[in-house]
Amino acid sequence: MSLPLDVTTRLSARYSEPHRHYHTLAHVEALQRWLQHWHALAREPQLIDAAIWFHDAVYDPRRSDNEQRSAELAHVELAAIGWPHDEVERVAALVLATQHHHADADDTDARLFLDLDLSVLAQSAPNYARYSAAVRAEYAWVDEARFRAGRSVVLRSFLERAAIYRTPELHAAWDAAARANLQAELNRLA
Repeated sequence: MSLPLDVTTRLSARYSEPHRHYHTLAHVEALQRWLQHWHALAREPQLIDAAIWFHDAVYDPRRSDNEQRSAELAHVELAAIGWPHDEVERVAALVLATQHHHADADDTDARLFLDLDLSVLAQSAPNYARYSAAVRAEYAWVDEARFRAGRSVVLRSFLERAAIYRTPELHAAWDAAARANLQAELNRLA
């Protein structure tokens, strides 16, 4: 079941808020393109697509409950258009999984969705540089020293993982490039 135009129009408006530089409609569209590319790996691609739409629908870089609020919005919007309760719950659970970027080993759709959300980490060096600059712009209210320290912690957390991407196909395709980009940014921040 795809999302109706009125829902995607409301979500598009959210992704166009002026404080967003990376968490924009372009991010949603990029994930949708990657979902199409890796479509054969998805069990329920329509639910992953809905999660893509909702996962950053509520985004305020000054708050720590964006994922929870985005999941609640998914509940409200999807229930209002008559989606089955189990599908609404699944989409909300996928959205919530982005909070810690963790999914159970047997939840292949959640792992795929989370890997797609991290696709930007493995892009070309110029695209990655645009991404990191956009993230910095979203945190313009944080002084440089605090930003460098906080961002370094995030980058190291990804580099310390045995696998950045948990879907075998995406790990093979993207892990090395993501590690190179993350390490290069970490070096610049040092």
